[in-house]
Amino acid sequence: MERLSTVILFISPIISVLFIILLLHAEIPLEMSLSFATTNQSTPSSTQSLLTSPNTTDTSNTSAIENATDIFGITKIYPTKQGAREWFLNMSVPTNSSNFSITDNVNLSKVSDGSWRINTTHVRMIVNTSNNQENWNNTEITGYIRLSFPNSSQVSLNRSSTIDSNIFNQSSTSGGEGEGEEIDDLVFISRSGRHSSEIPCDGTAYIGGLHTDGSVGWKKEIWHTGGYTDERARNKIAQSFLDTWIGWKVVVYTIEIDNDTRGVKLESYIDESNSNNWTKVTEFIDGGGWYANTNNSEFFSAGCGKARDHILTDARPNVIFRTDNLVLDFKNLSVREIQPPPFNANWTSVLKLE
Repeated sequence: MERLSTVILFISPIISVLFIILLLHAEIPLEMSLSFATTNQSTPSSTQSLLTSPNTTDTSNTSAIENATDIFGITKIYPTKQGAREWFLNMSVPTNSSNFSITDNVNLSKVSDGSWRINTTHVRMIVNTSNNQENWNNTEITGYIRLSFPNSSQVSLNRSSTIDSNIFNQSSTSGGEGEGEEIDDLVFISRSGRHSSEIPCDGTAYIGGLHTDGSVGWKKEIWHTGGYTDERARNKIAQSFLDTWIGWKVVVYTIEIDNDTRGVKLESYIDESNSNNWTKVTEFIDGGGWYANTNNSEFFSAGCGKARDHILTDARPNVIFRTDNLVLDFKNLSVREIQPPPFNANWTSVLKLE
């Protein structure tokens, strides 16, 4: 009997330990299950939170969206420079847009799809610079447009109208074909001043053109009007750009080619499907050697003190949306001062040149 008592005393602690271990193993899964269920009830996923709680925002996602698109939801090619200028068309009343003017007293009307139409065949819409603002420098200019040929009565009526020559002379061309000669196209113009024969040296411009025959390209104006160049980076990308909505972007920014030379990078992009999908269609560097197509006598007659292949590296007050010999429907125009990308000094390629 005494031996039995001794065995029981020896085994009892072991049994107790085993019993406690069994209890622990039985409770752990239960506790984990309860904890998981409680977490799912009290802490919704980020997607659930954004859908169900309007006061909850995912700041990282919001920042990414803001950096990727403008206020119209249009994709940016390059980010807006921090603290720099941005301009957006007032789609409710375009004439109420800040720093914005349209030459001539045009008949501006709203189209049923919410866009706007200018009933004239010579359009000059200018985004200017106030005295307290910095001039436009490295810019991304964007807009959605629909071009169509006017009827004969519109052509007759509008060719007789007078456009304010203090901004852009009607007789000058968007491409420098010569005074009084025009082509059917739309151009977005950067690094521009006043285009007037009274102050010819102020009339500078990089001109990103989209032509009705489905081609695109770049021209430069060193002075107004004897400083136009021939078109560079010409690229035929469609049969026509008439009677359909497309997006058009031109980008202009200064680059350091080497320690002693600055150039200007020119890029253009198109959204042919009107779906916010952008394709680069021209790419060109003005690093010198892009000469005005006038002879020395005419070019230097203005006394501007510029070389015949002058590179437009200075910031300028005006950005211009321009069409000739076309009816323009437009929406969601914008100009942004961008943060340019790093430049690769070995970059030499140009998209198809004609």
